[in-house]
Amino acid sequence: MTDRYALGLARLAELGGPTPARHRVYDALADIAPDLTRYAVEFAYGDINSRPGLDAGRRELVILGVLIGLGATDPQLEAHLTTALNVGVSPQELVEAVIQALPYAGFPRVLAAMTIARQVFDTRNILPLN
Repeated sequence: MTDRYALGLARLAELGGPTPARHRVYDALADIAPDLTRYAVEFAYGDINSRPGLDAGRRELVILGVLIGLGATDPQLEAHLTTALNVGVSPQELVEAVIQALPYAGFPRVLAAMTIARQVFDTRNILPLN
């Protein structure tokens, strides 16, 4: 285990641990690309996500905006919506962040992201939102 990997695992633990969505993505690719998970943990969490300068909630909002703009990132959206809730971003703030992407990403991507947000909220038993 490298120092970067250990740092990445520690950061994931701080964020509430690996989400089920993240596990599904990594596990589904383990037999053809076993190093991909290591790269994600080392680079995304050990090198980038653990940097100072943004608190975890703001960092997750940035990540969500990028994922919505990219589109076709359903497992990653699910994972980061869950992480955002884990680090204290409220469901209402997440809804607002998704809506904020509308003029930049368009209706199809925002509607898809909001559908995933609803699924995450439902899984956490926090519907209906007030």
